Amino acid sequence: MTNTTDKKTSKLIEQMFNAGAHFGYSKTRRHPSIKKFIFGSKNRIEIFDLEKTVISLENIKEYVKVLSAGGKQILFVSSKSEAKEAIIEGASSIGMPFVAGRWIGGTLTNAGQIKKRVDRFQKLESDKEKGLLGKYTKKERLLIDREIDKLERKFSGLVSLQGLPTALFVVDPSKEEIAVSEAISKNIPIIALANSDCNIKNVKYPVAANDSSKASIQFFMSEIVSAYNEGKNLTPKKVVETNKVETEKK
Repeated sequence: MTNTTDKKTSKLIEQMFNAGAHFGYSKTRRHPSIKKFIFGSKNRIEIFDLEKTVISLENIKEYVKVLSAGGKQILFVSSKSEAKEAIIEGASSIGMPFVAGRWIGGTLTNAGQIKKRVDRFQKLESDKEKGLLGKYTKKERLLIDREIDKLERKFSGLVSLQGLPTALFVVDPSKEEIAVSEAISKNIPIIALANSDCNIKNVKYPVAANDSSKASIQFFMSEIVSAYNEGKNLTPKKVVETNKVETEKK
């Protein structure tokens, strides 16, 4: 490992530490699948091994670059209030679809019906903007406005989704077990920010860290977003070649 790599790793660990990414839950809540990522405990709270977290994060970022270089979509998901702002801002900044609230069952397994609801939302919103709702009575317009609000809350983040996503990014796979289950059934790889209580057996790209802190969630979202933006300027072949060179250096 070069000095440059050492400095990069040290900087990432420092940023994670400052964001509180090293804090897990109590040992009694730990899922067995996460054990290898635990460094120790302090005041009954388990502490993540941030050196291992860095390795996981770097692997995820390289995967995200490949997706970006190929023009693939990542669906960002979390119903946690702590993650809502980071999910919406991060996904929107790179033109990716998101679910920042309750997961709607069938989003992946019944995509056709979900698409119909998204289309309905877009049509009503477009008609309203064009002033085409004037033909309805006041009561009818009120009901339509309520429908638009309801559809917006549920489906506005899915407007940019084209078919099924290539990958799913989830904050807290334990909490988002339905989304994870649907992704698995569709063979969609899962990237997950997972705390010590999470089952990561079916998560292809887990990053073990605090998934309940706004600062921690924001840090990892920023890293993923940066990797996606970086991948836009590369071809899939170039990304693979770069990864190979970096691996050989290590």
